[in-house]
Amino acid sequence: MRAKNNIALFLLAVASSASQAELTEIQWESAGRFEKTSVLPPGKFAELCGRLSKGQKVIWSFKSNEPLNFNIHYHEGENVTYPVKQTGSTAAEGTLDVSQSQDYCWMWSNKGLKPANVSVLLLQ
Repeated sequence: MRAKNNIALFLLAVASSASQAELTEIQWESAGRFEKTSVLPPGKFAELCGRLSKGQKVIWSFKSNEPLNFNIHYHEGENVTYPVKQTGSTAAEGTLDVSQSQDYCWMWSNKGLKPANVSVLLLQ
């Protein structure tokens, strides 16, 4: 329950910039799968966030028709830690080895002039 409250508070805090963002809480399917496809307008960002436990592994991948800035991050107070950070990517994949229990976010920013179609797959 506390994890859901933390995520809800985080999403509420970021909602003040909702006109700039698409925020989604990760809802795992019973098979441990999460998929999402969306259109990311120029100048906007999208985040997928969810609570992960130390020792978990998440296999992730995304594809886009336009270059995007991408990262996986989590917050500790005012500090932000980036296990993954890329600039100008149209596709990437990897495995996140969760080093500590936290709310982790996958984030894409569209700094380009065209809308970007983004497809994301997470597997636990």
